[in-house]
Amino acid sequence: MDHVDTETLGSALRLWRDRLSPVDVGLPRRTGRRAVGLRREELAELAGLSVDYVVRLEQGRATSPSAQVVAALARALQLHPGERDHAYRLAGLQPPAEKTISTHVPPGVQRVLARLTDFAVGVFSADWTLLTWTPAWAALIGDPSERTTVQRNLVRAVFTTPEARLSSWPVTAEDPGLPPALVADLRAALVDYPRDRGLAALVAEMREGSPRFAELWDQGAVGRHVSSRKTVQHPVVGPVTCDCDVLTVPGSDVRLVVYTVPAGSPEEEKLEFLRVTGAGLSPATG
Repeated sequence: MDHVDTETLGSALRLWRDRLSPVDVGLPRRTGRRAVGLRREELAELAGLSVDYVVRLEQGRATSPSAQVVAALARALQLHPGERDHAYRLAGLQPPAEKTISTHVPPGVQRVLARLTDFAVGVFSADWTLLTWTPAWAALIGDPSERTTVQRNLVRAVFTTPEARLSSWPVTAEDPGLPPALVADLRAALVDYPRDRGLAALVAEMREGSPRFAELWDQGAVGRHVSSRKTVQHPVVGPVTCDCDVLTVPGSDVRLVVYTVPAGSPEEEKLEFLRVTGAGLSPATG
């Protein structure tokens, strides 16, 4: 009888890593590269994990990754929903249940992000938790990798006092329609995801802790996202005023928040300086 190797999470990770090229994830193309696909170091950086942990996962020495780790790896590896669920099962976990908010970012969206490296783009889930972002986003408003999942929620950032900032430095907005739009989004999400305990807990937390949220919720606030202007008080280049747009992805409940500035403007020069130098990426500057 032929020997059949049993698939493990580690072996699957290696296969998925090998099929991605650096260009697929927004890394520069380099000549003379020997590695097929992504290096472990590159996967670790994309997933927000240590290289050592990725090595131990692939070698089978780390056998109990959390659901958050598997979700991060699935996003970094641009897995399709079926592959993502397979990764959960290989890790001994149940895939995300139906009628709960997904943290999955479709591969097509990730490929778009990989080609939008000059733009500050953040991808949010249905409860407005930041899932992934471009380097330009981190350079403009601060690196979100230093924040917990709870701290990456835009609803908390808008409604809590003192402000639980999603950004590393102040961002002021000329957008009075944002609070009711966020409340309306959460109300709709409760209908779409009735089994999501985290969403229900977020709504309860905001109703108890934010009088403004409670008022809008009790009024049945209805709002929609429109283009707005925001000014980032950047510690390196000073104030940067941007246009902010919210884009939805058909067939998916992720939202893209995009900051742009006019071509040839002083604001563009500031963003180009941040892009080239990486200034502002260090938490120490916040």
